[in-house]
Amino acid sequence: MAERGPARPERLAVVGSGAIGLGLARLAAPVVEVAVLARSADSAGRAREALAGTSARVVTAVEDLSDATLAIEAVAEDLEVKGRTLAALDAVLGPDAVVASTTSSLPVEALAAASGRPDRFGALHVFNPVERMALVELCLPAVAAAATGARLRSFATALGKEVVEVPDVPGFVVNRLLFPYVFSAVRLLEAHGLAPEDVDRCMTLGAGHAMGPLALLDLVGLDVAVAIGTAIGEPVPERMTAMLERGELGRKTGKGFFPYSRESRERSGPAAPIRR
Repeated sequence: MAERGPARPERLAVVGSGAIGLGLARLAAPVVEVAVLARSADSAGRAREALAGTSARVVTAVEDLSDATLAIEAVAEDLEVKGRTLAALDAVLGPDAVVASTTSSLPVEALAAASGRPDRFGALHVFNPVERMALVELCLPAVAAAATGARLRSFATALGKEVVEVPDVPGFVVNRLLFPYVFSAVRLLEAHGLAPEDVDRCMTLGAGHAMGPLALLDLVGLDVAVAIGTAIGEPVPERMTAMLERGELGRKTGKGFFPYSRESRERSGPAAPIRR
């Protein structure tokens, strides 16, 4: 893994207090100044609890991010939502600030245009859990300044990440390969009635994967997985659509392909019987 230690200090703003946003804030807090923008008082309270013991501060007004030199949006994987967020950042940030998106599937050129500063924009696709996953996929729009790419790469390296620059294609590299695989696992359940545990055991024991495809979907969140699958043009299995309608999103709701403890979000028992 790359050696930590920033080439230049940044004042980091993170927009979004979900798993990715908070993971970034926790990881970056020992290295740079960090401010996290939460969308409500309730979200801010949860974010402060999650960031307790770090130097990161939590704010609820985008104007409080005006002194940031690097802003990373980590909001919902939706082009309109991200576009509004990027425009709001552009309105308050200084002219030299660099803006990045954690998108994993949306077109970077479109996000760059929405940012109002395409020469100072890039995508930094980090992986969940942020503190443990070594890779960052870096994707830059065609007009990005060389200094923008250098700053984003330097920042990711300072967090101890390995950076791979990827093309602006739906899903970049990882999700473009990953989602046909995990959705195929769901289709095996639909077509053959396999137990989720057995599908995952085949891949952990037979292919050496650290986690099976169904447990991975639960970790990612079925809502996020459906959004990514749709964005990259991968047909979403019917079972996942039904689970989404029932609010069975994986670890964050306590139930997905497997049940989870609400407190620890660790698996609490065997998979539920198949429901179509």
